[in-house]
Amino acid sequence: MNTMLLAIAAIGEAATGLILLTYPPVVVRLLFGAEIAGAGLVMSRMAGIALMALGLACWPGKAPIRMALLGMITYSLLAAVYLLYLGIRGEWVGTLLWPAVGLHMVLTLLLVRGSTTVKGAKPPFASRNSNGVP
Repeated sequence: MNTMLLAIAAIGEAATGLILLTYPPVVVRLLFGAEIAGAGLVMSRMAGIALMALGLACWPGKAPIRMALLGMITYSLLAAVYLLYLGIRGEWVGTLLWPAVGLHMVLTLLLVRGSTTVKGAKPPFASRNSNGVP
């Protein structure tokens, strides 16, 4: 795989995510020629968080599992913080907001804890021979 192409794609997605997170109306206006308001802003910011995490997860390197794990930790942590912020402000609080905050916090802690066990680990399929036997 062309790592330069992957790096360019990762940077593009992360940059788009950062713009969506900080100022969603400009992205929506440029992409769709429309204005955005209300819950659309909230969901655009969640999409921005996901795109930033995707950019991290897809960054080329020698440890793809570590990068994927970093992407998931980033997404889960930022999602928890943003949802917590929304809940504290009290403007956008639905039935599942607080369970989602708790779930993302727990998931982040579990991913961080689990990351200590995969420092040099390879994907499970990497140690198998051509017929699928370890």
